[in-house]
Amino acid sequence: MAEKKTVCVSTDPEFIQELSEYLEVLSNPVRLRILKVIEREPKEISEIASRIDTSYANTKKHIDQLVRIGLVKKEAGFGRETVKGIHPVWKFSLAEGSLEMLIRNLGVFSRVNIPIGFGGIQEKLESVRAAVAKEPGTNYPALHLLSGSRAGQTFLLKKDHIAVGRSDPDIPSRSGESDIVLPEEYVMVTRITKPHAVISRSAGSWQIEDRGSSGGTYVNTELIAPMHKTGLKDGDLIDCALGENAARFLFIADK
Repeated sequence: MAEKKTVCVSTDPEFIQELSEYLEVLSNPVRLRILKVIEREPKEISEIASRIDTSYANTKKHIDQLVRIGLVKKEAGFGRETVKGIHPVWKFSLAEGSLEMLIRNLGVFSRVNIPIGFGGIQEKLESVRAAVAKEPGTNYPALHLLSGSRAGQTFLLKKDHIAVGRSDPDIPSRSGESDIVLPEEYVMVTRITKPHAVISRSAGSWQIEDRGSSGGTYVNTELIAPMHKTGLKDGDLIDCALGENAARFLFIADK
């Protein structure tokens, strides 16, 4: 297997500055508590402030930062009924896919080569990753899709056995949480009914196994033997077949 390479290298000062600001938003534990409070249903600021035991003004300051980086969305709703009636309020909830996005971003950023002179960013990144990993519902490994029409989508690996394949219109859809099902345009990937590959976890380690697919499965550009489990490490690139209509994933391990 080829040596794992850094996926992202950047010397762009603007990107690095934005990365630093993004990590600064996430490095405050109060903001992670807010994400947990609004995980299930939208809440107005006064409700959130009460749950995290801080002032309205302080809560609003933190929420504004989370809205700015796209983790939280703001929508109009109705407050509780009072003697003066029911009044409209702003309610805040997790943006769709925001936890998956957060995990994906932290995984990708961990492979950014930070130039000398921007000290502290790597340490801040590891601090944020450790804090996020402590939050229930976020400590999952993931596959981040890098190719095709759905590039940018992240799949959390919440089960110990996950099949990877292309959708089959003749067969009822399988569980989105248990399997990774790609749309029809990924024609080089074997259909999910006879999975292209299976990712599994045993004894705390993750492996991938090609299930006799027609296009083959590659880890870090090397073809793996079919029907044989190959170990995965954080940062590995997985190709289900090769070519324009194949699927390339980045494996992000839980830390």
